[in-house]
Amino acid sequence: MQSLKVLITGRRSAHRLGFLAHRRGLSAQPHYAHYDHSEDQVLVDGRASSRAAILNRPSALNALTTSMVARLKRLYESWEESPDIGFVLMKGSDRAFCSGGDAVALYHLLNEGNIEECKKFFETLYKYVYLQGTYLKPHVAIMDGIAMGSGAGIAIPGMFRLVTDKTVFSHPEAQLGFHPDAGASFYLSRLPGYLGEYLALTGDKLNGVEMIACGLATHYALNARLSMLEERLGKLVTDDGSVIEKALAQYGDIVYPEKRSIIRKIDVIDKCFCHDTVEEIIHALESEAAESYDEWYKTTLKKLREASPLSLIVTLRSIREGRYETPDQCLAREYRISLGAVSQQVSKDFSEGVRARLVDKDFAPKWDPPSLGEVTEEMVDFYFCTLEESESELKLPTALREPSI
Repeated sequence: MQSLKVLITGRRSAHRLGFLAHRRGLSAQPHYAHYDHSEDQVLVDGRASSRAAILNRPSALNALTTSMVARLKRLYESWEESPDIGFVLMKGSDRAFCSGGDAVALYHLLNEGNIEECKKFFETLYKYVYLQGTYLKPHVAIMDGIAMGSGAGIAIPGMFRLVTDKTVFSHPEAQLGFHPDAGASFYLSRLPGYLGEYLALTGDKLNGVEMIACGLATHYALNARLSMLEERLGKLVTDDGSVIEKALAQYGDIVYPEKRSIIRKIDVIDKCFCHDTVEEIIHALESEAAESYDEWYKTTLKKLREASPLSLIVTLRSIREGRYETPDQCLAREYRISLGAVSQQVSKDFSEGVRARLVDKDFAPKWDPPSLGEVTEEMVDFYFCTLEESESELKLPTALREPSI
């Protein structure tokens, strides 16, 4: 391996060469052959004073592609400008809201050496997430079913996040050799205590009730009531968030976490996940496990040991930096990390994690480096370093959308 200092210094040039060297388009992949499916995969439902964007890739759990996110961004921009549209709603088809980015498609692109298309996906996604976070009209995300990774990231920045008894939220990126992105380092770092670190490092799931309890969601309703709730929202003629809030509350339920909920373990999570390094977190869990009969400690340790060591360290640093950054700063940093992951200059853990869990499904990834002790500071710094040429950085319209910054 080249000296990492050289890689970090010349990172922007290396990315540029990589992008120019491989020009094959998405048509090389059967998922995208000959036809842009974005209009089929993001449907639009027109209502009295609102529009609904419906994610429609049920066979892929509504996983996001570049064309889908680009279509969402175009739609949302046009809806924001239209005086006839008061608010916007998003939901998924079938049993998922959105399972995140299409990691398998990215895996195939990387195998072809098509880093440029991978970069385009992340750039398009993060720009759309920023649009969501600065949207001028009320937004309702109906997070019914699976909401994983960036699938949560496209919903949480909005004004209202409705969850149900079918909602499953998680950030399993570290187990895939990646990192929580699409704004996750912003909202996870602002959860109570060190719950965000726990969720990011272990990939553990939350249900709808737990999302309400920790502030990730604003409203809860039973799945069986969604049709009535959507009918009510569809009849609203308003751009007033308080009116929309009352309609959501009308079909909502007051709920509390179960006794076995992870929310009830916030004290021990804070005790173990407050530490500065992943090694110290693991040591704290091991110490607690030695004095307890609670299987949760062993389960948590198992999840950490199954994840990419490099991803764990990068993820922890990303969440910690996110505590002190604005959403646009978090997205810019996450973009650098994502480009570092797909460049594969330090590690191929992202490709290996996707292969092991989603492609071959042998669940036996060969991480590189294979242990926490072999991850160097230079390796981690590579993912966080500022890209040398300004045009390579993620460009967000902060001056236009947030002139006070």
